[in-house]
Amino acid sequence: MWFGNKIFITCVLAFLLFDGLYCCQLSDPYRFVLEEAPYTRLCSTKNILTVNGEFPGPTIRVNAGDQITVDVYNKGKYNVTIHWHGVNQLRYPWSDGPEYITQCPIQPGGKFSQKLILSTEEGTIWWHAHSNWTRATVYGAIFVYPKPGTTYPFPKPDAEVPIILGGWWKRDIMAVYEQFIATGGVPNQSDAFTINGQPGDLYPCSKSETFKLNVDQGKTYLLRMVNADVNDILFFAVAGHPITVVGADGSYTKPLTRDYIAIAPGQTLDALLHANQQPDHYYMAARAYFTAINVDFDRSTTTAIVQYNGNYTPSPSLSLPYLPNYNDTSASFNFSSSLRSLASEDHPVSVPKNVTTQLITTVSVNTLPCIPNGTCQGPNGTRFSASMNNISFILPSIDILQAYYGHIKGVYGDHFPKYPPYIFNFTDEYLPLNLEIPKLGTEVYILDYNSTVEIVFQGTNLVAGIDHPMHLHGHSFYVVGLGQGNFDPEKDPLGYNLVDPPYRNTVTVPKNGWSTIRFKADNPGVWFMHCHLDRHLTWGMDMVFIVRDGDQWDERMLPPPPDMPPC
Repeated sequence: MWFGNKIFITCVLAFLLFDGLYCCQLSDPYRFVLEEAPYTRLCSTKNILTVNGEFPGPTIRVNAGDQITVDVYNKGKYNVTIHWHGVNQLRYPWSDGPEYITQCPIQPGGKFSQKLILSTEEGTIWWHAHSNWTRATVYGAIFVYPKPGTTYPFPKPDAEVPIILGGWWKRDIMAVYEQFIATGGVPNQSDAFTINGQPGDLYPCSKSETFKLNVDQGKTYLLRMVNADVNDILFFAVAGHPITVVGADGSYTKPLTRDYIAIAPGQTLDALLHANQQPDHYYMAARAYFTAINVDFDRSTTTAIVQYNGNYTPSPSLSLPYLPNYNDTSASFNFSSSLRSLASEDHPVSVPKNVTTQLITTVSVNTLPCIPNGTCQGPNGTRFSASMNNISFILPSIDILQAYYGHIKGVYGDHFPKYPPYIFNFTDEYLPLNLEIPKLGTEVYILDYNSTVEIVFQGTNLVAGIDHPMHLHGHSFYVVGLGQGNFDPEKDPLGYNLVDPPYRNTVTVPKNGWSTIRFKADNPGVWFMHCHLDRHLTWGMDMVFIVRDGDQWDERMLPPPPDMPPC
């Protein structure tokens, strides 16, 4: 009862302070029941795994610095976990969620009460399943409002709306996943992209359910954007309406107005849409940015409609907004490299200057030899793999956090390399075949508490060059540098932005290029880092950081809850 009263009081305060902009839910929004529900898309109906029967799932609304509990009940037929993407979970990795990293999965019929500890996050972040490919339908937004008594660092919008980009398969997603694992090849592409769960006008049997955003002329709308797609970076735009980005990954940015944006899986953006055009209907649209070669790729476009209120006759046909070509690397790179932190008095920038730990890691698509009597649909009869510094990560059978906390030997090694094992022209058009085969292992890298860390992600052209959205759990980071080609350790750091780099939790490493991030390891625990293209995650493009406890009581990891799911 007390918790319900707390929700009610928070909602009342938000209503009084912000003129009702924060549409609070007075019913308990923090009971997540994972269950199958029938949904019809693309002319056919199937059961999908949902939270509370909703697709996309329910939105969590909190204020900066809040702590809440979400009771997660698994009434589905698969093991599952939930990750609170962008919540740093200070000193409390137990609720972070990645399967076999910080917990064993919640088994069918099981329950896990997960605590969310908000700190500096403010803006839009999100939650999603983090086991196999269940996140294809299990996801939703988290709106983190300013603390009561404060407000946005930009003019208050008149309303807000989630814009969650995703995908839809006609087949059962677990069947797609299991076939992908069995064959060793490339997974089947989704049959449609979606905006708020709907494919839109251009797909069959979809027009009547297209998502519509009703707007009043002269008002401003905050688009809380999430890319929840499993495997694709997306371009997004609104016809006739430039949008102004004011936040990314739960942190404010300097206003950046563009005709289109690029958003990778795992990333979020806060963007202002000014309804300042002639009253009419206008398409918003998204389609993939995809640069891998030899992939059967559907370049269809998902749409929604911005629909002005009032008395007028809409145009008989709608025009799509300009979107870059599906392989326009420069368009994606130019957008990502233009973002800057707000760097204001209320939102200061604190870029680590004195780096104590530097890692340079390749991020590569690889191949493995065919297994005996196996089906191998990778290049030349191999199986696809992926790696960081030539190590393809293998999930253990019990979670690494439990092994670390309980001093269980043999679950992981602590020899993740600081540098690539081979130095070569990583982005050359033709690379030796022997470099394609990675080692298999469960290796972590151990960081001292409060160490200042720099990571250079170097993309390679092994097998296929492609962009990689790299996500770090437990910490946000400054993106101090992005570049094309091979990273030059002498020249490229001279161009780092140490004044107002964007503060993110997911960075896109450009195709055959590099990205550099910096952060302070001030959050003790076990933290996953991985590519957020799920095929690459499944192939092994991931690793784990263990941040040691500090000396003070408030620098040490908190103990586990009593209901951790069993292995």
